[in-house]
Amino acid sequence: MSAQSTGRLIGVGTGPGDPELLTIKAVKALEKAEVVAYFAKQGKNGNGRGVVGDVLRTDVTLLPLYYPVTTEIDKNEADYKRQITDFYDASAEMVAAYLKDGKTVAVLSEGDPLFYGSYMHLHVRLADRYPTEVIPGVTAMSGCWSLAGLPMVQGDDVLSVLPGTMAEAELARRLGDTEAAVIMKVGRNLPKIRRALEAAGRLDEAIYVERGTMANGAMTPLAERGDAEAPYFSLILVPGWKDKP
Repeated sequence: MSAQSTGRLIGVGTGPGDPELLTIKAVKALEKAEVVAYFAKQGKNGNGRGVVGDVLRTDVTLLPLYYPVTTEIDKNEADYKRQITDFYDASAEMVAAYLKDGKTVAVLSEGDPLFYGSYMHLHVRLADRYPTEVIPGVTAMSGCWSLAGLPMVQGDDVLSVLPGTMAEAELARRLGDTEAAVIMKVGRNLPKIRRALEAAGRLDEAIYVERGTMANGAMTPLAERGDAEAPYFSLILVPGWKDKP
């Protein structure tokens, strides 16, 4: 289907949390947007919305897109898949209603829009119907390894980005088959991740970082951190570059 010359869809990466890490291009797009859509948990504004608060025009139309579920149902359950698919379908049509009216709609995405971002679910539903632009953002992992001052890869090192939601044995296998790793989606998966790192012989190298680049950011060797559930904005870094001086 060819793009319609009506409204314009912009996926805007808001970066890892520090408003000063918004790109100039993102700021310019948000200053011009007539509608700003953002994903959030029911009753919340969402972190992306908080990052851009000082950039938006006073007359902008805000379009919150509230998740029907977050972690209440296992992601592999059929009911979760049905609810979340219906949610993205409905969200895409809510955005499309403004695009059909000729509006420029900016959709906020924490980190980078096409890297584990909810925006991509709108992108695949709308980009073939409307003019679309994606503005990249600084990723959470980049913000976290910068906070930690931790060199990650050099030369021929391989970096693996692993979701903590994957099966423990598979996580351990992949950790043993890479020089460096970033483990995302930590949350309640922390005990499992710790066991996988220990099985791969990498626990003593792992650094836990939460809320990287935010005012309340913190980091600690994972071996010294307990198994209490980690906040949403947390990840684990396993550096490579074994021959560093």
